[in-house]
Parts: sequence; C-alpha cells; structure tokens
Amino acid sequence: MNIQKNNHAAHTKIEIENVLPTEIEKRSFEIITEELEQEGIVLPEIQAPITKRCIHTSADFDYAKNLVYSEHAVEKALEAIRGGASIVTDTQMGRSGINKKRLERYGGQVYCFMSDEDVAQAAKKNGTTRAVASMEKACERNEKLIFAIGNAPTALIHLYELIKDGRIRPELVIGVPVGFVNVVQSKELILTLEDTPYIVARGRKGGSNIAACICNALIYML
Repeated sequence: MNIQKNNHAAHTKIEIENVLPTEIEKRSFEIITEELEQEGIVLPEIQAPITKRCIHTSADFDYAKNLVYSEHAVEKALEAIRGGASIVTDTQMGRSGINKKRLERYGGQVYCFMSDEDVAQAAKKNGTTRAVASMEKACERNEKLIFAIGNAPTALIHLYELIKDGRIRPELVIGVPVGFVNVVQSKELILTLEDTPYIVARGRKGGSNIAACICNALIYML
C-alpha cells in the first residue's frame, strides 16, 4: 500500500507557483479574493481588509461569516488610532504580533499587563484571574484605549462589566478569544453593547494571532 502511494506520488505532477518572496502576501490576498468571489461572498469595502487579513492569518474562510462589526466600528477605530489611541492585549503573544512601530507613528503604544507583578498580586488578593486584574489596571490609564482580547474570556467578560459600570469607555473592543469555556458567552455580551464600537468573531474561533492581525489590518489602512 505504501509502495502504491509512493508510486502515485512519483507520477503526480505537482505545480508550484513561481512567486517572488516579496509578492507572497500579495498573491495570498489575490487567492483569498478569488475564493470569496467563487463563493459569492461580497464583503463591505470598509471591512474587507480586516476580514481578509483574518483569513490570511488563519487560512480559515469562516471569518468571512463570523466576524461581526458594530456600526461604523472601523471608521471609529481608524479615527482613534489617528488620534493616538493605544492598544491593550490580554497576552504577550498578541502584543508581540502587533506592528508597534507603525502604531507609534500616530502616538499609540501596545500594552499587556498580564506579566506585571502588581497584576499578579491583585489577582491573588482578590481571588480573580490575571486577565481580570489586567483589565482593572487598564482602567487606570488616562488615554484612549483599544482592547484586543484573543485568549481570555474572563478578560472580555470583566471588560464588559467595566463598560456597563461606566468605569471605562473603549475606542474599540476586539473580542476574539478562542476556546470552549465561556468563550461564546463572553462575545455575546459584547454584542449587546450599544455605545461601544466592537469587532467580534462570533462562535468559538479566534486567538491572539487573530486579535493582533485585526489591529494590524486597522493600522495598515491608515
């Protein structure tokens, strides 16, 4: 059986695209656009760069259907970034993936408080997760903030509570935690917010890489 497979592989011609390294990303987006068109999916123009970058990052076309944007979320986010808004993430991975140099051109920074000693102490003292404590610390920042949550539903749930309590008013909430426990519920809470711009990946899919790529997509649109 293995021999048959090997013989089959030996006689199958595999076509490799001749693409220059500098053209790989461009070609990838062309393929994504082609496949979306084949499926009859038409993305709103303002949202297309973000949705396509999520697909590019994950090779998962489900993002063409499960990403939910509040009204004018992209426009408001771009305005906030131009005005110097910073980004708060719930993982160091998410922070690492965001193009900080491009963001700094507009005066913004990228924060992740998860590894901070005071956050660890607050979480232990209050019997919460570090993700919850990191959202509390974010409330202390006297600046415009975009939240990019790609891992911890507890962070997204607590952020929702902080917004409802009037303790913080984010410029944008990117709600894309991945997993099974309270992930779907945390996203549905954000979808109920009426005065907070959001981009949410409905369902179980997401991740720190998706949170970062949404941030980058917005930055690259400027």
